[in-house]
Amino acid sequence: MSNVFRKVMYSILFGCLPVMLCAQGKDVKFKEVTEKAGIDFKYTFGDRHYENILESSGSGITVFDYNNDGFMDLYMMNGTYLEGISQKDGAVYKNTANKLYKNNGDGTFTEVAKIAGVDDRHWSMAAGAIDMDNDGYQDLYLLNYGPNVFYHNNGDGTFSEQTKKLGLTGPEKLNGFVKWSIGVSFWDYNKDGRLDAMVGNFLAFDPEYISTQTPGMMPHPSEYRGQASMLYEQQPNGTFKEVTERENLYYPDSKCMGLTVYDYDDDGDLDIVQANDHHENFLFRNENGTFKEVGIASGIAVNSQAQVTGSMHATIGDVDGDGLVDMLVADLKYGALYRNMGNGLYQDITESSGVARSLAGKGSWGTALFDYDNDGDLDIISANGTAEELILQYPVLLENDGKGNFRDVGKEVSPYFSTKRSGRGLAVWDYDNDGKLDVMISHVDLMATPTLLHNEGGNTNNWLGIKLTGKNGLASGIGAKLTLKTGDRKLVCINQWTTGYLSNNEPRTHFGLGKSSIIKELEIKWPDGKIEVIKNIVPNQYLTIAQGKGILNE
Repeated sequence: MSNVFRKVMYSILFGCLPVMLCAQGKDVKFKEVTEKAGIDFKYTFGDRHYENILESSGSGITVFDYNNDGFMDLYMMNGTYLEGISQKDGAVYKNTANKLYKNNGDGTFTEVAKIAGVDDRHWSMAAGAIDMDNDGYQDLYLLNYGPNVFYHNNGDGTFSEQTKKLGLTGPEKLNGFVKWSIGVSFWDYNKDGRLDAMVGNFLAFDPEYISTQTPGMMPHPSEYRGQASMLYEQQPNGTFKEVTERENLYYPDSKCMGLTVYDYDDDGDLDIVQANDHHENFLFRNENGTFKEVGIASGIAVNSQAQVTGSMHATIGDVDGDGLVDMLVADLKYGALYRNMGNGLYQDITESSGVARSLAGKGSWGTALFDYDNDGDLDIISANGTAEELILQYPVLLENDGKGNFRDVGKEVSPYFSTKRSGRGLAVWDYDNDGKLDVMISHVDLMATPTLLHNEGGNTNNWLGIKLTGKNGLASGIGAKLTLKTGDRKLVCINQWTTGYLSNNEPRTHFGLGKSSIIKELEIKWPDGKIEVIKNIVPNQYLTIAQGKGILNE
C-alpha cells in the first residue's frame, strides 16, 4: 500500500481529511527577493534613537498600477528628521523622500518617485491610491504627520499636487497638537454618485511629554489625548467639505489606527470599522447616509478578555467558509478574530481558532487574510514587533484548515519566518501576475530594509483574479461583494483593498480555487445595490469586469 493511498484511507476512516489537505500548503515556498527585484528602500524614523511613539509607528505600503501597464507598482512611505522631535544626530535624515517603484514586468523594479513627482518629504504614514476624477488613472492621497497631500495622476507617468484646490490638506492641529493622519478609506457614503473620503487620525502627540508611568520608556498611547477622524464629502464642483459632526462620526479623543469600509450587515449600504489604539473599537452602521456607533452592541469593541488593546486595523474575509464576512483585528496582545453570526453580531473566536496561541506576545501590526496556497480558504500573515521598545519578534504565517482553525506554518515555507524583525506595514499583491499572492513587509528595526516575499508556488491549485470597475470607474467598485460558486463550494470576497495597517493591497480581488477547473457562477453585488451574474468562467486568469458590461478582457 503506497503512503499516499494509506493517508487517504486513514483520512476517510478517521475523519481527518481536512488535516491532510492543510498539510498540502507546506509545498508552497516564499522566497525573499527584495534586493534581486531592485527594491533598495531604507526606512528612517528621523534619527538613530527609538524613543517616541512617532518613531515607533512605522511606514506604510501602497500597491497600485500607476501607469496602467497591467503590472502592480509599489509606493513606500518614509519618516524624516523633524526639528524638535528628532535627535540632532538625525539631521542627516532631513528631507528623506518617499519612493515609487515602477514594475518593469520582468520581476524587477525601477525607482521613479522624483521623475513622477511624488518624492514627498513629509513624515508620511500611508497613501490611498484612488481614481478620484474617473479619468482612468489612479491618483495618490498621502496621509502624513502634518499636512496631507493629494497627487493627481496626469496619465503620462507624472503627478501634480492639488491638495488645497480639493480641500484635503486637513487641519493644522487637532486637540492642540499637530494633526497625525494614518490612513484613508474612499467610498460614496451618501450614494450621490460622488466619491467621498474618511481620513483616520491618531493621537495628539506632545514631543515634550515624559511618561509618569514609565519614565525610562516612551509614553504609552493611553497617556495622550486622541484626534478625531474626519469624513470629507465631495461637492458637485469636485472639492471636499468636512462633514464629520453632521454624520455622527465626531469622536475627538479616539485614536484611530485603521479604517475598513464594507457592508457588515448586508443591508445594502457600506459601514465603517474604526480600529482604535487603547480605546474601544468603533463600528459605524450606515443608516440612510448617516451613522450610528454600534461597536459594543455588535461585539467588536474589545477583545475576548474585555480589554482595549493596541488595535491596528480590521482585515475582512470569510475564514470558515459559511459565506459570511468575518473580521481579524490585529493588535499588540494577540489579535482578535471575530466570526460573523449573520445577524449584525460577531462572536470572538480568537482562542478557539488558534489565533491567540500563535500571536500571543508577538505584537501584531500589519496583517492580511489571504489564500497563500490557492486552496480556497483564507490564511493569516502577521508582521510583528514590540511597540514601546525596539524588541524584534518572529513574523507569523497561519494556515487555515478550511473551517477557520489555524496553525503556524511560517517556518516551513520561508526562512523569513525564522528571523526576528520589527514589522509594521504589510501589503499583499501579485507583482508578477502568476496568480500566486506575494507579500511586501516594511520594518522599523535598525536594518531598516523591507522584505519582498515571492510566492514560489509548489502546488497546482487554480485561481481567479478580478478587477472591478463600477459605473464611475475603479473607485465606484469599492465595497462590492463577490460570491463565486464552483462545483462543491461557495467563496465570498469583498472588493476592498484598504484592510491593513498603514497599507493598501493591490486593487484586484483574488480567489484560490483548489482543484476546481470551472467557475459555475460569479455574482457581483455592486455598492449601489445592483446585482450581476456571470456564468461559466475559466480559472487561472485576471479579468476586468465593468458594471453593466460584463467581462471586458476574457
